[in-house]
Amino acid sequence: MSTAVRNLEPKILWNHFTDLNEVPRASKKEERIIQFMVAFAERLGLHHIVDELGNVIIKKPATPGLENRETVVLQSHLDMVHQKNADTLFDFDTEGIKMLVEQDWVRADGTTLGADNGIGVATIMAVLSSSEIVHPPIEALFTIDEETGMTGALGLKGGLLDGAIMLNLDTEDDRELTIGCAGGIDITATGEYQQTELDASKYEFYKLSITGLNGGHSGMDIHKGLGNANKLMNRVLLDLIERFKVEISEIDGGGLRNAIPRESFATLAILSHNVDQVRESIIKWNNIIKDEYGTTDEDCSLDLETVGSTKSFISTEIAQQILRAIYACPNGIYRMSPDIDDLVQTSNNLARVLLKNGKYEILCLTRSSVDTEKMDLAQAIKSCFELIGAQISYGGSYPGWTPKPSAAIVSLMTTVYQEMFDSMPEVNACHAGLECGILGTNYPEMEMISFGPNIRGAHSPDEKVQISSVQKFWKYFLTVLERIPEKK
Repeated sequence: MSTAVRNLEPKILWNHFTDLNEVPRASKKEERIIQFMVAFAERLGLHHIVDELGNVIIKKPATPGLENRETVVLQSHLDMVHQKNADTLFDFDTEGIKMLVEQDWVRADGTTLGADNGIGVATIMAVLSSSEIVHPPIEALFTIDEETGMTGALGLKGGLLDGAIMLNLDTEDDRELTIGCAGGIDITATGEYQQTELDASKYEFYKLSITGLNGGHSGMDIHKGLGNANKLMNRVLLDLIERFKVEISEIDGGGLRNAIPRESFATLAILSHNVDQVRESIIKWNNIIKDEYGTTDEDCSLDLETVGSTKSFISTEIAQQILRAIYACPNGIYRMSPDIDDLVQTSNNLARVLLKNGKYEILCLTRSSVDTEKMDLAQAIKSCFELIGAQISYGGSYPGWTPKPSAAIVSLMTTVYQEMFDSMPEVNACHAGLECGILGTNYPEMEMISFGPNIRGAHSPDEKVQISSVQKFWKYFLTVLERIPEKK
């Protein structure tokens, strides 16, 4: 599989990407990828630093003749989202990503690809390892844990970098130059409940599944109206409880905070005399969901299958309270920007619902480019779950990145893009969380911009990167490096 990827052009970039994808690199489990990057720097004889958090900085002098140019920080994050389809047998802790080339795209076989942000990392590695690429003084910054808290960027100390310009390689559309982004905060609601036991002779036991949703990036894709498996499962379960007195043993939906949930599963007990009616109701709900989400999630499916008997269940009253709180929890777009056309300003992703063994846990990721509005929505979500006695905690809060459209690097990159492609780039802000705003707190004078090739379906097993777009991005990137201005 990897041979076909290694033969793509530019080979230096794709070979580094293939090497990278052989190393497990889940967020908060970056030990092996940090060692990989250190070994890479040592082989090249380049000065490198690993800070106390695990961020890796590698420095390379300028190409002869460009020593007087501004030092450029090339920045990408080492971690990737580990997600796979339920029917895919794959161990992220021990296996390398299995990649496929399909026409103009590279994707993975049933898992996330790691193009977010592996393509950016591989691009920087290509510059560091090349003896032919023309470039100014380079400081390569590889941060850790971007996907689940941005703790690497948050903990990076001032004084480690000297660069006046930062090129962040974490944008997913090759027409865009990103100069601003949303901040975010993690919200967790937890609680306990008394379990009850049922008379198994009166019930039949089933597993209810919602699968086939597309999922996606909870920032970049939140405006697409994609189905949220947790919300859909919750909707169906509350109806089944109220109409047929269905009992719930477990709910397990979604996964990472930054991924729109694609699947949800619930273990149920159904009174034997109600089974046929419940089956009919599931068929109706399946049709409703397909009607509502057929455009955005054409493969969505609601299925009921028999399972072995289960003893422990949540009481109907408590189940209804939890489901109603989830029903009330905001999800999706909360407010569009009044200042920038088509930009989501504030949103929430109801990312994870786990109800099992007398405990429940509900995870959200709230984003906004306006910090006060972010906290207002966080308060609304907190209130939903405090009403049922849940414990609420906040974590992973990070600031947004305020756009500076007049920065010299924005002007340079706009001009280069127009010259190379005979069109204007889209200079904008995005609703995803980028590390630029965080890094800027300790490096406030540094000019920053983010760009990259076309990546689709990030944070889901449908993730793919466009080959021709990588080639376009690569040529553009190299031209920008050549034209970095002299020091002021």
